[in-house]
This record gives sequence, structure tokens and C-alpha cells, in this order.
Amino acid sequence: MRNLLSKYRRYLTNYESLLAYSLLGLVGGIASGLVVLGFELAIAELASLWGVGNGGEDFESLPEWALFALPAAGALVLGCLYSLLQPEHREAGIVHVISRMHSHYGVLPQRNAVLQFVGGAFALATGQSGGREGPGVHLGGAINSVLGQRLGLPNNSLRVLIACGTAGGIAAAFHTPLAGVIFAMEVIIAEYTVVGFIPVMLAAVSASAVSFTLSGSEVLFKLPPVSLGSLAEIPLILLLGFCCGLAVAAFIRIIKLAMQAARWPVALRFTLAGAVTGTLALGVPQILGIGYDSLQLILQGEVALKLLLMIAGCKLLATAISCGMGLPVGLIGPNLLIGACIGAALGMLSTKLGLELNSNPALYVVIGMGAAMGAVLNAPLAAILAVIELTHSVSIGMPAMLAIVVATLTNTALFRQRSAHQTVLSQLQRVVPEDPLNQLLHRTDVSSAMDTRVVRVPTLLQAQDHEPLLEFTPTWCLMEREGEDLYLVQGSELLAWLAEQPLDDDNATDLTTADIRRWTMAAVPLQATLRQAMDTMRKQTVEAAFVYERSRNTGKRILHGVLTPESIEKFTLARL
Repeated sequence: MRNLLSKYRRYLTNYESLLAYSLLGLVGGIASGLVVLGFELAIAELASLWGVGNGGEDFESLPEWALFALPAAGALVLGCLYSLLQPEHREAGIVHVISRMHSHYGVLPQRNAVLQFVGGAFALATGQSGGREGPGVHLGGAINSVLGQRLGLPNNSLRVLIACGTAGGIAAAFHTPLAGVIFAMEVIIAEYTVVGFIPVMLAAVSASAVSFTLSGSEVLFKLPPVSLGSLAEIPLILLLGFCCGLAVAAFIRIIKLAMQAARWPVALRFTLAGAVTGTLALGVPQILGIGYDSLQLILQGEVALKLLLMIAGCKLLATAISCGMGLPVGLIGPNLLIGACIGAALGMLSTKLGLELNSNPALYVVIGMGAAMGAVLNAPLAAILAVIELTHSVSIGMPAMLAIVVATLTNTALFRQRSAHQTVLSQLQRVVPEDPLNQLLHRTDVSSAMDTRVVRVPTLLQAQDHEPLLEFTPTWCLMEREGEDLYLVQGSELLAWLAEQPLDDDNATDLTTADIRRWTMAAVPLQATLRQAMDTMRKQTVEAAFVYERSRNTGKRILHGVLTPESIEKFTLARL
């Protein structure tokens, strides 16, 4: 079994190994589907403890005092729990996944994932205004990253595993496998390759199959048949996109303002966010929790115009403050509800103004959902595919695309804002480069560019060891003394120096006296990527890196090769 796993790891070091990565996709999809279902079940079970039924959605049936007390007290308890942790251990959600993908090469900590599961479930069960999709993306990516770490898989494969987990998280939550695939490629890893697509597609399909099999529901929302009744309604569709873009722009701006309180004690921040949500819920209890029960009523046309506008405004404010204050909740679900309210309200206003609409009012609700989702994520392709999959109708594509494009342009071009997650990363001063060079370095294993003609040489070289060293003619020699790695020298220079030295059968040659260039070095594990090797050399200000693997029996470093900035540059230039 160990030999089989070792062979599988070698296959994964090659990014073009489709079959090996396809197996990762299947395993990753099943794992993410199971953890997302477990998260949803945890929310429902926790909420039932304080009398919230309907899977943790029926907050409207609570007594009036509880509408404020539950989110305020829940946020206080959660804040006290978080105050016991270090700031780096509190990070969660999609922002955490994107950040770790680049700064820690796909290594997602298990502790943060456990906190996301417990904290996210408790937050949503106590009525905090947020969504479950962001936590689901984190959990799906984390369980796959931890699995890859436990199996000792190369770090370039962790990126694919995380993409599989995030696609599976979206697919399991919405039953939209295609949208899950595009979300992972468009938002998380920001690259499109055939090799990357296939395992992610398999993950989305397997996660969706797991969710459908175990939850027993094929659709998230019950929708009537929808299609554009007349091209005369196109101006109204464009107006809907603009209104959704305005709402998203305000949403992101409030997040930025709320993040200015990042230095406040975490208990104070959480309690303030919970109190704001509870205060707003006294007038509009529909904003508590995820809000999919209210979204279903809106799709059925059972919510009045005034209430639609109140839900949209209060949900926007409560969710933006909660996300900006750091509560472990998502923002995709709330923006679906905000977009749905805007779409339904616009349809009702048009009818009241005497405009004849040939389309089903639910059309504007669904398009509003897609427009808000596309704008807040800056992921128009994922949004349009989500709309098509939710409605099972390709005919909705054209009007939905128009609204999504207008909403995205309103936020990005008119208000000059990035997506919500990119905005948070910018506020945290975290750089996430997405250029082709960095993408190549992140997905390439160190074994692809290292020089394997390397050997360890003791500083005191015995006469009988001269001849084997001359016959091997290594490119690099790693000098060691009493098990301690000292520095690198080029093999040709060392051999030339040895050739000039007289052989003494009784005394060893002291190589530290050799007048040859000594290269400073750093150690990088065999699982590392080229990006990791480059970052290690830069941080430690060294000239080269030697690649090693730990022996399972002795724990000592097994030498595999040497990398230099020049060898990495030569490799990348040949492939870009």
C-alpha cells in the first residue's frame, strides 16, 4: 500500500497526469459533499434547540423578545469563544481559502476548519444574517487540503484538491454542479486549464450526487417556468441589473466601513454585529438566518412591495456589518435574497405604473438573484450558469446575462470596486497575484526544474572516496559535517580543486580549505512548488535551495536535488 501511494504521489508531481488528478476529483467531491451536508444538519439541529424549526429557517415564529435576544446573545457567546483564540486561528470563509492558496501554497489548517464548522453553524443557528455557502466552500476546500496533507501529496496537487472542494461545496449547497465548477475556476484559483477542469468537474458531479442521494431533494428552490415574454422588457431588465449593482456597491462599501473596527476586541465586534441584526429583526424578522424560506415566498409572489424593500435594505445592512465585523458567515445567500427582493419589487412597481409585463414575475426575481451574485463575486459566468441550472431553462440566459453584466459593470466600472472577497483581501493588505507566471509557479512541482545530480560530501573526505566522487561527476555537492548541512558547491569546481590536491591514504582531505565559491542555501520539502521554493530563497536571502524528503525510518533528510533562481527562470521561460 505504501509503495502504491508513493507511486501515486510521483504521478501527481506532473500537472498533466489527468487520471491521477481525476481520482483526486472524485474523492474530493465526495468529501466536500459530505461535510457540507453535515454543516447544514448541524445548523438545523442547533436551531431546533431554541425552537427554530424548518431546518433553522423559521425565525419569524419566535416571540418578539427573542428576535433581538437570540442574535445578540449568540454573537456575544461566539465573540467570547473567539477571544480565546489567536487572530490567525479565527480566519475562515472564502477569503481565508483564497489567501492560503497563495501565501501558504494550499495548506489549510485543520483548526480553522473546525472553528468554521462550529462557529458558522452556531452563528447561523442563532440568527446571524449570513449564508452557509461561504462556510461550505471553506469546509469543502479544507477537508480536501487536510486529506492531501495527511497523505503527503505534493503541494501543487493541494491547489487542485481545494478547487475540487470548493466546487463540491457550491454544487452540494445549490445542486448546481456546473456553477460550482466555474465558481472554483473563476473565484478561487482564477485560471482555466483542461487539466484543472476535469478533476473539478468530477468533484462537482460527485458532490451533487452525494447531496441529492442523502438529502433527498434535487432542487433548492421551487420555481415556475420562466422566460422572457417580450423584447420590450429589455430596458426593465437593464434597470434591474443597475439596481442590483447599486445594492452590491453599497453592500461592499459597508463591509469596508465595518472592517475599520478590526482592531476592536473580537467580543465587542461580534456583539455589536449581533445587536444590529437583532434590532433590525424587530421590524423585519425575515432577515434572520439564511433567509431561503423568505426567498421561496418571494418566488411565489407572496410578499408585499413594502416588505420586499424592507427585507432588501435590512438584509443588506445586517449582512454587510456581520461580514465586515468578522462573523463566520457567508455572503452569497444573502445577496441572492437581496437580488430577489429587488427583482420582485421592480416587477411590482412596473405593474403599478401601468406597464404590461408578458413575463412571469418570477423571471425578475431569478434574474435579480443572478445579478446580485455575479456582481458581489465579480463572477458573471458562475452567476449565469447558476441561474440556468436553478431554473432548468436555457431561454433565461439572454436576459440574465444582460442584467448580470450591467450589475457587475455598475460595481466595478461606475463605483470602481472589486468583488467583496477581493475588497476584504485588499483591506487586510494581502496580495494575491493572478498573473500567468505565478499561476505556473504555483501549479509546478519542484521536481520539474531541480537538478538531480547532487550528492552529499563530508567536509573531511577520505582518500578512498575520491574515485567514486570523480566517477559520479555531480553538478552540485552539499557539504556536511557531523550530520549538519553547511553549504553548496558546484561539482565541477570541487572536482577541479581535488584534482590539484595530493592524495594521502592516511589523512583525510579537509574540503573547507578549498578556495571555491560557496553557495548559501535553504531547504525545501519534496512536496513544495516552484513558488514555494522561490519564496523560501527570497525570505532567507540565499542563492539556492536543496530539495529533501524525510526518511520514514530514521527521520533524516534524503537529498533529491538542487534549485536555483536561474534554473527556475529557465524552466518558466520555456513554458510561457
